[in-house]
Amino acid sequence: MARSWKALLAGAATAVIANGFVGVVGAQETVFVATTAIVEHPALDATRDGVRDELEANGYEEGKNLRFEYESAQGNPATAAQIARKLVGAKPHVIVPISTPSAQAVVAATKDIPVVFTAVTDPVGAKLVSDPKKPGGNVTGVTDLSPIGKHLELIQEITPNAKRIGVLHNPGEANSLSLLQLLKTEAGPRGLEIIEAPATKSSDVLSAAQSLIGKADVIYIPTDNTIVSALEAVIRVGTENKIPVYAGDTDSVPRGAMAALGFNYYDVGRQTGKIVVRILKGEKPGDIPVEGIETTELYVNLKAAERMGVTIPESVVARAKQVVK
Repeated sequence: MARSWKALLAGAATAVIANGFVGVVGAQETVFVATTAIVEHPALDATRDGVRDELEANGYEEGKNLRFEYESAQGNPATAAQIARKLVGAKPHVIVPISTPSAQAVVAATKDIPVVFTAVTDPVGAKLVSDPKKPGGNVTGVTDLSPIGKHLELIQEITPNAKRIGVLHNPGEANSLSLLQLLKTEAGPRGLEIIEAPATKSSDVLSAAQSLIGKADVIYIPTDNTIVSALEAVIRVGTENKIPVYAGDTDSVPRGAMAALGFNYYDVGRQTGKIVVRILKGEKPGDIPVEGIETTELYVNLKAAERMGVTIPESVVARAKQVVK
């Protein structure tokens, strides 16, 4: 009887492979979750931490029954592809790529291991899934498509005389191209003009920001990983030339952006972690719809606004989740 019970436990502790995907992972087995991001910056780091904490909240704890690995591509797409192949070769139970370039690299590297992408603007445009409601295959995740219309409304509320919006972006990032197109679509009816300032790598961001001097009334930084990783260069240009700088992610506000209406990326990570847990418990990724994010938070930086020559209206400050003074 005791021997049968041990056999039962051993069987429960073994991952079941069904239809090419990892199935139920037993409580006695060490779960292996691999994560990777295109670059390190506060929003993506918060997402990673949220994933790990959600796993822990569901009983998967590092050092006990969870092996949690993270690698950054340091802004290099070629490195992202190398990392993706390395992670696939390590055969984790789930891979969590954070950001569009990393997700594209991982999805290209495996058709078998479950992939839960996160912090991806346009998963269809990035060719990660063909139908967000029914992803199919081994891929699902969380999209952080920015509420562009609300961002432009905030810009007009704080700086009503601004007509020309300078947008820094990496034309090599699929998410940035999607956001740029949305900006152009939303800007026209509002009487706004989008001035593009491309930067293909972090070291180009300063010169791209400088190119907007005299051309843009405000600068808007979308959730573009290349630009956000070099945010301080943009802030310097905005401060020295009295050009207000807005961001698409709230983590950029404590770093010096004047205002942002965006998502709490730690919460995005927790939301992503919940999907990972569902897969570890036996659900197939292709049966789980891609999730969006509904809740936004307003952050404002009064000190940064003052340095950029702007007084943020009290009505805006009163709505803010966080006020940096």
